[in-house]
Amino acid sequence: MTKEYKMTQEQLNEILNACKPTPVMYLPDGQSMFKSPQENANYAWKKLGEVLKFDHTSVKPIPGKSQKYFTAKEVN
Repeated sequence: MTKEYKMTQEQLNEILNACKPTPVMYLPDGQSMFKSPQENANYAWKKLGEVLKFDHTSVKPIPGKSQKYFTAKEVN
């Protein structure tokens, strides 16, 4: 079931900080030593989903509301 959620300013800051560009160093085998901003953002949403009990892959913004509000599928 989809539910509306509101995160705190601290939680929003964590999500926004996770999206910032990061330095990347590639090794000879093509592997990266650092995570990309997308990987960091996905991890931040996953952590928030564990705290607020929602599926982090189902997050959608709510048009007309601040960045703190979103919908996602509720999990038990």
